[in-house]
Amino acid sequence: MESERFKLSDILYGFIVPMILVLLIFVLAVYVNPTGSYAVLGSEEGIGVTIAVILTQGFAQMIILGIPLVLGLTWNKWAGGAAGFIMGGAYYLAVAGNSTSTYAQYAILYGSEMAFPYNFFGDMAMLFYLVNAVIIGYMAGALTGGSTNFKRMLGAGLTASLTTTLIQLFMNYHYALEPSRQMAVDMWNGTLGYALFISFVPSIALGVIVPILAKVMSWYGLSARKQY
Repeated sequence: MESERFKLSDILYGFIVPMILVLLIFVLAVYVNPTGSYAVLGSEEGIGVTIAVILTQGFAQMIILGIPLVLGLTWNKWAGGAAGFIMGGAYYLAVAGNSTSTYAQYAILYGSEMAFPYNFFGDMAMLFYLVNAVIIGYMAGALTGGSTNFKRMLGAGLTASLTTTLIQLFMNYHYALEPSRQMAVDMWNGTLGYALFISFVPSIALGVIVPILAKVMSWYGLSARKQY
């Protein structure tokens, strides 16, 4: 069978789009991230840092939760849950490992009296990044029941997204290790509007954007056949 001829669109999707993605990740990591080498939005408190956190850490969590969510909506609850286990597990290991090594370095530099070497692999709140990634994909798939009706997909997406956000906020406030728990407590003891904004705006956006994407995918026949 003769293969398809090479087209200009192959260059667009095979080279240009991936390079744009690489550039975007580089800019977010180096110039937008508050801990980046050139944090143009600032590295201390302020609206710039808030925006930077949403565009970096918030964006990363939206991807971790968005992939299971879109698979739950376009395929089924089992695919969403399985994708959540993979994505959430990778994110949990990465964040727990980075946080543990960071506090270990602080303990070495400043002594145990100034910085305690915490083991974030045992942090229940951090483990729930994995749990919530599984829940959001499974819940969305179960609530849609294989339907491609947009209102039902939107309701399932928002319900799953907001539910997992509330669970994570509860875990961060009550069961996280002391450094993370204190940040959660300080946030809610501060300006309520700021706490609500940074906690729920990303999850609401996720619960709306992903169902729209799932619906568009169904128009082009990109949804996998659902089997329950």
